[in-house]
Amino acid sequence: MQTQLAPEYQNTPDGMAAEAILRKCVHCGFCTATCPTYQLLGDELDGPRGRIYLMKQVLEGQPPTRKTQLHLDRCTTCRNCESTCPSGVDYGHLLDIGRKLVDAKVPRPASERAVRWALKEGIPSPLFGPAMALGQLLRPLVPASLKSKVPPKQNAGAWPTRTHARKVLMLAGCAQPSMGPNINTSTARVLDAVGIQTVVAAKAGCCGAVKFHLNDQDGGKAEMRANVDAWWPHVQSGVEAIVMNASGCGSTVKDYGHILQDDSAYADKARRISELTKDLSELLPMIADALHAAAPGLRERIAKTAPRLAFHPPCSLQHAQKLKGGVEQHLGAMGFDIRTANTESHLCCGSAGTFSVLQPKLAYELRDRKLGHLDELNSDVIVSANIGCITHLQSGTQTPVKHWVEVLDAALAGA
Repeated sequence: MQTQLAPEYQNTPDGMAAEAILRKCVHCGFCTATCPTYQLLGDELDGPRGRIYLMKQVLEGQPPTRKTQLHLDRCTTCRNCESTCPSGVDYGHLLDIGRKLVDAKVPRPASERAVRWALKEGIPSPLFGPAMALGQLLRPLVPASLKSKVPPKQNAGAWPTRTHARKVLMLAGCAQPSMGPNINTSTARVLDAVGIQTVVAAKAGCCGAVKFHLNDQDGGKAEMRANVDAWWPHVQSGVEAIVMNASGCGSTVKDYGHILQDDSAYADKARRISELTKDLSELLPMIADALHAAAPGLRERIAKTAPRLAFHPPCSLQHAQKLKGGVEQHLGAMGFDIRTANTESHLCCGSAGTFSVLQPKLAYELRDRKLGHLDELNSDVIVSANIGCITHLQSGTQTPVKHWVEVLDAALAGA
């Protein structure tokens, strides 16, 4: 796609990066077919091709409007379009640039600014945990719309106490310790069972995604640098990997090398952090081999006793990280009856970070569409790999929704 940058964007990092991405787009429209918001709204401007056209106009000097801003806001950032695109258009990074440029020229209403500020400052805050605990205490009294964002209090179980020569870092996350603490302890127990110690760096906090994608890119980068600093001594001491059990965080941390590439003080370290980062599912082949070697009859016991699973692959896993099929393949090999939906397993569930708060109508339509397909599998448990998806899906169904590692942990405890 030919692009003539406006003078204000020529020779700027954002302008040059955006132009390189735009030149790959051939405007074929394949992406439109797999865009969740286009599926719901049927508006070309609410699909990737239309949004790319809007961003191109801005970069060429056309003033953006509130309508431009709205169409960009309504993108879930699922990056399904990237999986579909035959030309390799880096839509996710282009959208980050486009939103930044549009927000710099289009003021938001005060109410909108307040909500976005509360999300970007509240979720990564140390006060998020106490606030969630209070919400869980008062959960029976709160309105249904708020109740869906406050999962019942969860028993996390015990953290393993053994030490091992093999060690991995794990990001605890900002929302997960209070919304789904059992995910972290289950991860530590499963890795402990195969001789790996899970280490949480005390000063590592939010991965930076919340602020970065709400267009506080400087704030998000500050959180990323803080995590690099917190992890670096452990990297120097030889940890095998930085393990992510929230695929949304994982997709962001794997992007540190790109986001901080122009920061001379952090570029090399950030690139190394991204190289070391692995989604927990990437360790599944090793975990499966180690468990079967230690307990030869494990597969048969799991096959007899484990619940039937329906797997929802998060967009941040299958599209952003390009990890598709691994959870199903390796849990299936371990004896679990696990299936993905026969229809639209590639589509977003509507959680999409803060999207479910900022665009609730679209988010709940996508959730119910997703659950309709998952319900057809008649599973005992729905499993996923991201706390946002888990919480969002659970708000619309009575079927338990868990992280797959929680189910594996329970199976090992039962065996």
